[in-house]
Amino acid sequence: MVEGDMDIPYLELAEPEEGYHGLIKENETLVEVTPPIRARGPLCSFLILNNKHHGEAPFEIMVIDENEARLRVRYPLNCEKRRNYKFDIAAVGCDGSYSNTVPVHITVTDVNEFAPMFSQAAYVKAVDEGRIYDEIVRVEATDRDCTPRYGDVCKYEILTDRSQPFTIDNEGIIRNTEPLDYEKSHNHILSVVAYDCGMMQSAPVMVTIKVNKPCRAGWKGVAERVDYAPGTGPLALFPAARLETCSSDERCPGVTRIQAAVTLQASRAGSGCDRDTYSLHSQRTICGLDPKTIDLLPSPGAGNEWAKSLKPDSGRDGEQMFEFDGETTAAVVPESILPHALVGSFSISTWMKHAPPLDGDKHRKEHIFCLADDHKMNRHHYALFVRNCRLILLLRRDFGEGDLNIFRPAEWRWKLPEVCDNEWHHYAVNVRFPNVELFVDGEAYHAPDAKGPEVIDDWPLHPAHGVNTTLVVGACWQGTEHDMKHHLRGGLAGLGVLRGGVQTPRALSCLAHCREGLSLAPDLYLKSVSVEGDGVADVETLLRRVSYGDARAFPTPGRRNVHVATTITCDNGRMIVARPAESYIMVLAPQTPSILLNGSEDLARDYAHFRAGLTVFPDLSVRVLAPGNERPLPEESQKLDSCVVSVYPALNPDHEALALRDASDLPLRYDIRAAVTRDGVILTGADTVQNYQKVLREIEYSNKKPAYYLNRVFKLTCSELNGRFTSNEYVQTLTVVHPHMAGGEAARELHPSGMADKVDAVARDKQAEHGSHRSAAAAQSPRVYAAHAQRDAHLADVPAPRLIELRADRPANHVALLIGVVSCGVIVLAAGVFVARARGARSARARAPPAHHALHALHALRAREHDSEMAWDDSALTITVNPMEESAAPSCGTHAAAADSSDGESCSDSDSDQHDSSDEDDEVMPGKEHKYRNISQLEWDNSTM
Repeated sequence: MVEGDMDIPYLELAEPEEGYHGLIKENETLVEVTPPIRARGPLCSFLILNNKHHGEAPFEIMVIDENEARLRVRYPLNCEKRRNYKFDIAAVGCDGSYSNTVPVHITVTDVNEFAPMFSQAAYVKAVDEGRIYDEIVRVEATDRDCTPRYGDVCKYEILTDRSQPFTIDNEGIIRNTEPLDYEKSHNHILSVVAYDCGMMQSAPVMVTIKVNKPCRAGWKGVAERVDYAPGTGPLALFPAARLETCSSDERCPGVTRIQAAVTLQASRAGSGCDRDTYSLHSQRTICGLDPKTIDLLPSPGAGNEWAKSLKPDSGRDGEQMFEFDGETTAAVVPESILPHALVGSFSISTWMKHAPPLDGDKHRKEHIFCLADDHKMNRHHYALFVRNCRLILLLRRDFGEGDLNIFRPAEWRWKLPEVCDNEWHHYAVNVRFPNVELFVDGEAYHAPDAKGPEVIDDWPLHPAHGVNTTLVVGACWQGTEHDMKHHLRGGLAGLGVLRGGVQTPRALSCLAHCREGLSLAPDLYLKSVSVEGDGVADVETLLRRVSYGDARAFPTPGRRNVHVATTITCDNGRMIVARPAESYIMVLAPQTPSILLNGSEDLARDYAHFRAGLTVFPDLSVRVLAPGNERPLPEESQKLDSCVVSVYPALNPDHEALALRDASDLPLRYDIRAAVTRDGVILTGADTVQNYQKVLREIEYSNKKPAYYLNRVFKLTCSELNGRFTSNEYVQTLTVVHPHMAGGEAARELHPSGMADKVDAVARDKQAEHGSHRSAAAAQSPRVYAAHAQRDAHLADVPAPRLIELRADRPANHVALLIGVVSCGVIVLAAGVFVARARGARSARARAPPAHHALHALHALRAREHDSEMAWDDSALTITVNPMEESAAPSCGTHAAAADSSDGESCSDSDSDQHDSSDEDDEVMPGKEHKYRNISQLEWDNSTM
C-alpha cells in the first residue's frame, strides 16, 4: 500500500480473489470463517454487499476490535431450504471510505433433526403358499435432512419375532425364508423400521403378508383305482373327470389354452409288453422274422457254452435278457454260429436298455457287438456301438473290396434320445450297401431336422496276412493287448443277425408293437396320450374318451399306474401347472383256459411192433377250451408254446430210442423246435394246437429187446404262454404182449422167446415135410412167445424132452404129449433125488454130478421104484446142473428113455435149435434166470405158470 492510501481501509487477505469460506450448523448463529476477517486502516465498520444473483444474505458482521470482525446469522438457518450463501464484504472507514471488496462463501452444515419416514402408512401383500419368493414386498423410507449423512436411509429392520420366516435387506426388500403354509397362518404381520445414516430410527410401519388359500387347479372325479377284466375291450378311465381352473383367482382371470398328458406307466424290467405272453423266439416266429436270423444271445446251456459268461436276469424268462456291467461282461461268438463275413445285404436287430456313462465321458465307446483282429492289430472290421448318446454302425470294407484309394461310406451315426433314456427300445438296422435304414421301436427313423444320419467315409482296410478275426458281444477284442475293451453298460435282449437279406418293416413293427395301452380309437395302443383345447369343456370331453385296452387274451394281471399332467395358460400369459392326477388300473387275473389231452391211455403190442417202432400217441387229441365252459376256443386262439414228453427211468440207448418222423424238415413245416433226449422229447415254439397234435402223433418209440419189459410209461404235458397255463398230465402206457403157452407146445415153456422162434421154425419145417394141412396164413401169422420161464429153487435146467410121432397119418394127440412131458419131468426129479441120496455118503465138498449122470441113473431108479425101503429125505437135497452141458449126448438118451421109439433125428434137431437160439439175440440165455423191467411197478403173478 502506498503512503497516500494509508487513510483508506483495506481487507487483509493473501488471495483476495479466493475470498472467505465459512461453515455454520443450521442450529447455530456464529459462522466459523476461514481465514478470519481482518482489515487495516481507519476502520469503523464492515458492510455486506448482497449479490443480486444470490439474494439477501441473512448475515451481519460484528466488529470485535478496530481491525477484526465476526460473522453471524440474523435468524436461524435451514439447511433443508438453503445450504449455500455467497456475498461480498467491504471495510468502511470512519470517513465513509470503502475498502476493497472480498467474496464470502457460507455453507450451512446439516443437523440430524429429522427421522426417516416411510412412503406408505402400511403395506399389504398376498402370496401363494408353498413358494419361495425373491421379493414379496419392498418398503421405502425417506429422510428430510439435507445431507447424505443424515438424509439417506442406510438400514431397515423387522422388529417382530425372529421366528417369523421373513427377512429384509438394506434396500427394504422383504422375502420369505421358507414356504408359507395357509393351514399354519393365514396372515403374517410385520413391524418394520428404517434408519438413516446417523442411525436415527423411524417410526415403525406395519407390513401385512397374506397367504392365499390355495386354489388347486387340477382334475376332480378321477377314480383312484379302475378294474379291468381281460377280454372286455377298451375301458374308459375318466368318465366323470372335471377340471378346476381357479377362474376366480386374480392370477389367472381367463384361460387361453389347456394341455393334458396321460401316461401309462406299465413298463416292466423287460423288453416289450408282450414279453410275459411269449418268449422272444416265439415273438419272432409270430411276427414273421426271417427264420435264418442267427441268435447271438441264446440261453446259456448245452450247445451254447460260449454264452455262459453272460448274465441273464433273475426272472422266469432269464434266458432272454442279459445285463452287461461295462467292465467284464462279454462273450466271444464262435464262427460256427455266425460266419464273420457279412455280405452286401444284412440286418441287425436287438432290444437295448442304456443310460449315459456314470462319469459323463462323451467319448466312451460301448459296443453291442464287434468284429476285430484277433492278434497283431486292433482293426475293427464292423461293429454296432454307442457313443455320446449316438447309435453308430461301423462297416469297413476289406482290402479286396474295391479300389483302395476310393472313399466309401464306413460309419453311420444317429443322434437318438432313446439311446440314453434308460428304457427298453428295439433297434433294427437294415443294410443294402450303401443304403442303410434304421428302425426304432418298429418305425423307420427320421431325424427331426429331416436330415439323414451323419455318414463318415473311409478307405478300405489295408492288407494283413495271417490275421484272423474275433467276434464279441458286449465289448470289442483288442488284438495287440489280448484283452476286451469298450464294454457295454446296459441291457440287451434278442440280438439277431440276418445274412444275405433284411427284415421286413412289417415284421419289425410287429415285434415292437404292443397290444396294451391307452387309446382314443379302436386298435390303437399308445403309451401316452395328449389332449389339448381352448376351453375347459373341450379338454374334459377329450379326456373322458381316453380308454385302456388290452387285445391279448390272457394279459399279465397286476397294476398299471396312470399319470395325468395338466398345464393351464392364462390370458395374462401366466402358466399354471395343475395338481397332477394319479390313478391305477388293476388288470384282473384272466380265467384260465383248459388244455385237455385225451387218447387211448393203454396200448398193447407184441414184440414185432416194438422192434419195428410204434407211435407213442397214435390217437392223441389236444383241445383248448374256453374258461368256464366246455366250448372250444376259436382256432386262431388255440395255441401252445411247449409240450414235454417224459419217460422214467431214462431210455437205455443200447436198445431203446425215441424219434420224430421227418424230424429234419420239422422247422420248415411248423414253428416248432424239437429236442430228443434219453429223458423224453421237448417241443417248443408258439404254434397252433393242430400242428402240435400232428407232431406229437409222429413220436415213435422202438425197443430191440422188448422181452425185458412189461410196459413203458410216457407222461405228456403241454403249456401256453410260457407255462402260465398247463394241461392235464396225460399218461400213455405201452404194454408188451408176451407169448402165452399153446396146448401141447410144451417146448415153449422152457424156451425163451429167441429160442422159441427157432423151435417154431423147425416145427413148421417138419409140418411142411409131413404134409401138414395148416393154412399158409396161419403159418405166416406173428407168434406170441413166452416172455419168461419161472424158476424154482430146486429146479434142474435140463433140455426139454420132445415126443416125435413116427406116423404121419395119425392125428396129433396133444393130451398124450402133455402127459408124456409131465411123466418125463417126474422121472427126472426122481432121478435127481436118487443121485443125491447115492452121493450123500461122499464128501460134501465133491462137485454135484452133471445132468447126464443123473439121467443114466434113471434106469436104476425104474428097477427099484417099488423098493419100500427107500425113504424121502430132502434135508440135504442139492441139485446143480451145468447149463453148458445141456447139449451133451445124454440129453438124447433122455429122449430115448422118454419115448419107446426114435427116428434118430431128435438129437440133431435139438442141438441145432439150441445153438441157433443163441444166435438170435442175447435176450435170454439157457440156464440163466430171466429178469424183467416193469416201469409201472406191477407185481408179476406167478400163479399162471
